Amino acid sequence: MQDFESSVLEDERAGFGSEGSIVATMQDVARLANVSIATVSFTVNNSKPVSPATRARVEAAMQELGFRRNAVGRALASKRTHILALLYPALQHRFRGTVVDFFTSAASTASEHGYNLVLWPAGNDAELDELTSTGLVDGVLLMEVQVDDPRVDQLQKSNTPFALIGRTADPSALDYVDIDFENTVAQAVDHFVGLGHTSIGLLDGGVGRGALRGYGPVVRIRQAYQDEMTKRGLTSFMATCDENPAAGRAAAPALLEGAPDLTALLLMNEHAGPGLVTGLHRLGISVPEDLSILSLASSREMAAMTEPELTVMSAPSVELGRRGVELLIGQLDGTDDHERQSLVMCAFEPGKSTAAPRAITAERGRSAVRTNEAR
Repeated sequence: MQDFESSVLEDERAGFGSEGSIVATMQDVARLANVSIATVSFTVNNSKPVSPATRARVEAAMQELGFRRNAVGRALASKRTHILALLYPALQHRFRGTVVDFFTSAASTASEHGYNLVLWPAGNDAELDELTSTGLVDGVLLMEVQVDDPRVDQLQKSNTPFALIGRTADPSALDYVDIDFENTVAQAVDHFVGLGHTSIGLLDGGVGRGALRGYGPVVRIRQAYQDEMTKRGLTSFMATCDENPAAGRAAAPALLEGAPDLTALLLMNEHAGPGLVTGLHRLGISVPEDLSILSLASSREMAAMTEPELTVMSAPSVELGRRGVELLIGQLDGTDDHERQSLVMCAFEPGKSTAAPRAITAERGRSAVRTNEAR
């Protein structure tokens, strides 16, 4: 290992590229910047402090000469790879419309801090030894967190730095950022109650089964919904369907049969949304005249895939991706200047899928007629 490390560093100093071509060397950079080779090395590898003015001179010289950092040499010298792994169980949970925003925000933030982010599509029940014991990555960011997530225990035992986009049942000792599902649901129910609805249901996805049993968002949404219904003295009605349009179409008659008096629906299943609206239409149910729908933790883009366009509580995907990476890098770099545990609200974005219940709308119309007649 020592011979390999020496040869890599010597290649960087001597100026041999991966194909043996002659390139600018650290000595060239040092000569142009009027600093020592050691100072160039400290700048390239971030292994020791360098004053801002000196760093600027070195980086300007590197750019002028076309000097390229040797990533392998840098990793060997600093004992850091500057690679972060984003764990997402792609085989257990299909990508949602909001997931790409998580990825791109996290990758952009990592890059701004000098790190690379790689997607590690391992299941939540997979062994992580290959990832944690090889020194391949400096830290791990977990997505699609379960309330009892086996990955957390594995990472703690391996002493691998990690942060969560999500929460376990007891996250008190963990670094995390998550959606504030409790207050998001409360705001959504407030919206419906303000319109006059008293019969409000919840339709979520089937991802909380099997290998993703206890999937955090579903668990927390269900609990928050039940708490709100109980607090307001309203009867709850919950249903589940798979995350695809066909399942949404099939769910329409089941909803009407299970809760014939339903006038409003919280939808925590964005992929089923278009099929659900189509299925309701086929049954003669108009949205929002007969049934109001509000999509939870989704996006404006997904909401626009239905007709009418859904009112949505948009997930703060960009902010969650950014904060999650900042938490992890704070551990690695010893800065820790960010709040270790934080919740972020979804943003209410009005569409055309919510309105007052038909009975209330009709009564308001009759009242308006009586008022006009009295005049």
